[in-house]
Amino acid sequence: MQSFDVAAVVSGGASGLGEATTRALAARGAAVTIVDLNEERGNALAAELGGHATFVRTDVTDESQVAAAVADATGKDRPLRIAVNCAGIGWAQRTVGKGNTAHDLDPFLRTVMVNLVGTFNVLRLAAAAMAATEPEEDGERGVVVNTASIAAFDGQIGQVAYAASKGGIVGLTLPAARDLSSVGVRVCTIAPGLVDTPLLGSLPEEARAALAGGIPFPKRLGRPDDFARLALAIVEHGYLNGETIRMDGALRMAPR
Repeated sequence: MQSFDVAAVVSGGASGLGEATTRALAARGAAVTIVDLNEERGNALAAELGGHATFVRTDVTDESQVAAAVADATGKDRPLRIAVNCAGIGWAQRTVGKGNTAHDLDPFLRTVMVNLVGTFNVLRLAAAAMAATEPEEDGERGVVVNTASIAAFDGQIGQVAYAASKGGIVGLTLPAARDLSSVGVRVCTIAPGLVDTPLLGSLPEEARAALAGGIPFPKRLGRPDDFARLALAIVEHGYLNGETIRMDGALRMAPR
């Protein structure tokens, strides 16, 4: 895709990876629909970006709410061609814990629902809207960029729910790309490593430095802007399709 003069949807777009992507897309001229549950942050970001963004409070697991967010994007003065899925949650618990207690089922289901089902919900509805647009060069109508994690490959102790949800995103990337090839919509996934999001920001500086020291190169935590730049590069590179790209400084996580 050569032009960013299009409409875009970014789930989880009010903070962390999603906020950085929203800002990067708006800076390139896209009209962004920010999809998030955090009304305060979402409205503030939309107000800051002015005419480049609108906010739609959305639970990505809710079909009607995501449909409304996609309708907001398709109602703009340019075609919807970009969707970036950044909405996600984490959970840490062993499969069997102290006292031989089994992993709670509800948080496992919730993690899979938000991370995996929510990603697919946005992907399918955004792709359907893209399919109705006029094709551009090479017949392309749009691109969807999902967010997995290196936990999909190197899941650590206590990450069974999170790793399963992110592994599902990796697993759907190629078949979704193949499904959508007939309508000219590409699908790729980014699998970030340790990125300096608000979650890591809550850790003591000593702990953050220790995490950064374990990354081969560069020896620093990833930045949300690193993710945003890769997402935009995928959008621009029309031959990238069906691929999951690790963004981790060559990190391979140990069991714990």
